[in-house]
Amino acid sequence: MNLTVRRVFQAATNLHVLRVPVAGLKYFPPPISVGDIDYPERRKLKVVDRQPQYGPNFRPPKMTKRLDLMRGPEEYHTFLIHKQFGIQALSGGRMKFNHFEMLRYTLGRKINTNTMFAQWRLDPPWQPVTKKGQGQRMGGGKGAIDHYVTPLKAGRIILEIAGNCTFAEVQPWLEEVAKKLPFKARAVSHEMLNKEKEKEIEDAKRNINPYTMEFVIRNNMGGVQNWISPFDRKWFCKYV
Repeated sequence: MNLTVRRVFQAATNLHVLRVPVAGLKYFPPPISVGDIDYPERRKLKVVDRQPQYGPNFRPPKMTKRLDLMRGPEEYHTFLIHKQFGIQALSGGRMKFNHFEMLRYTLGRKINTNTMFAQWRLDPPWQPVTKKGQGQRMGGGKGAIDHYVTPLKAGRIILEIAGNCTFAEVQPWLEEVAKKLPFKARAVSHEMLNKEKEKEIEDAKRNINPYTMEFVIRNNMGGVQNWISPFDRKWFCKYV
């Protein structure tokens, strides 16, 4: 027996304490299989145009506010095409060119282009927003076009991240940029969206109270039709 080991053994014996280090066997679960991935040619978010490109002899049109483009739920783009991860808007709003660039720059530094990619699910800014110059009097017609925005509704998927990655890996990045948007947004996964849909259907089946908001509004209980908003008649107080 080695002299140093013998001294340690004698000291431990005198103290009536013997510690024997044992190497344990650790079990690590296998990585999640994502199957065959069809990677696009460009794996980072594309640069969007600051404004629509018109012809040289075409005068850019002006528009009203069109708040209907931000009210209510999104009817089509509420699912993930690649069935992995993305950012979902929780309320209506507008995205400027600066917001597109913020998402592109932040996620461009985070994602690993060897194993993952990101794609837009929104159109580039297309709706004109007018503004009068500082110090001008009221009247005189509509002001000049100041910038362009992209309106969206609640439930709209803004972008997706897919590839050989997990939700725990990309969730901090997505939540970081979602907090910087001018409306409420969150990081979502395909499994999360499916569970929420199943829970909503299950809650509707288990609800034993017949007096739901839809029932109250449709039957004009308490004369609610006289004072509620026309949007509440359409969406039953679920959306502003």
